[in-house]
Amino acid sequence: MSICRIPGPDGRPEYAFYRDGEVCPLRQVMASAPVEFELFGLPPSELPDPLGIAQQHWSPAPDVLLPPVPTPDKVICIGLNYRDHAIETHSPIPSEPVVFSKFSTAVIGHGQAIELPAIAHKVDYEAELVVVIGREGRNVSVDDAMQHVYGYTCGHDVSARDWQKGRPGGQWLLGKTFDTFAPLGPCMVTTEALPDPSDVRVRMELNGEVVQDSTTAQLIFDIPTTIAHLSKFVTLKPGDVIFTGTPPGVGDAKDPPVYLKPGDRCSVIVDGIGTLTNVCK
Repeated sequence: MSICRIPGPDGRPEYAFYRDGEVCPLRQVMASAPVEFELFGLPPSELPDPLGIAQQHWSPAPDVLLPPVPTPDKVICIGLNYRDHAIETHSPIPSEPVVFSKFSTAVIGHGQAIELPAIAHKVDYEAELVVVIGREGRNVSVDDAMQHVYGYTCGHDVSARDWQKGRPGGQWLLGKTFDTFAPLGPCMVTTEALPDPSDVRVRMELNGEVVQDSTTAQLIFDIPTTIAHLSKFVTLKPGDVIFTGTPPGVGDAKDPPVYLKPGDRCSVIVDGIGTLTNVCK
C-alpha cells in the first residue's frame, strides 16, 4: 500500500492512503487512525485494504504533500553507491559504504520548493530510492536487516558541489544539508507493496528531460548490507530514512556541467512508488 501525509482539518499532519493523485485520510476509514510515529508500530496488515475503500472516501491529492515520514531522527545518505555513478565521477569503487548525513531541516515534501542558497552556485540534483526504517535496530545482521524496513519512498539528494568539494577538507555535510535539500515523497510504499528493492528503476527528469536512469541492481552495497553496516555505529529508529545512492547523470559530471537554477523542475521517478516533483526557487 502507499501512504502519504497531508495537513488535517485542524492543520496537524495526518496519514492518508495515496493512489494515482488521490488521497483517502486514514481517519475516514479507521476508528483510531495512527498519528506520527505510531504508524510504525502498527503492522500494515492492521490497516484497511485500500482496494476495498469506497470511492466516496477518495479526493484529489493536494498539490503540496507533507514528507511521507514524520521529522526523522536521522537522515543518513550513502555516497558513490551506484557502480555506474562512481565510474562517471572517476572515483574508485568504495570498499565500504561512504556515509554522510543531512539535518532534518533539509526535509521537505512533494510540491514544496527547493530553495537555492545565495552562497552556493553549483547546486546539483541526485535521484534516489530511500529506505524508511520501521523497527529499531542495533548491530543488525544482514540476514535480519529487511525485518527493520517499513517501506520506501523517492528522495532527492540536492547537493551544493562548491561546498561539498570546493571547501577545505570537503564539506560534505554543509554541501548536502542546506534547508530544503532533502525532498521526500510523494508517498511511501510498504515492503508488502515493494517486496524486492534489488532491481528497481530510478530516474531523474529535469524540466521534462531524463538526465538520470539506472536501477538499484547497480548498487555496490545493497540495502541489507547498508542497514547492517550502519547499525554497527548507530541505533536505527522507526522513521529514520536512508538515501541509498544516486545513478549516473548528475549535472556536475556533465561537460559542460549543469547546475540547478530558479524555475527548474526536478522529478524523481522510482518504479513502484511514484513521482516526487519539486521546483527550484
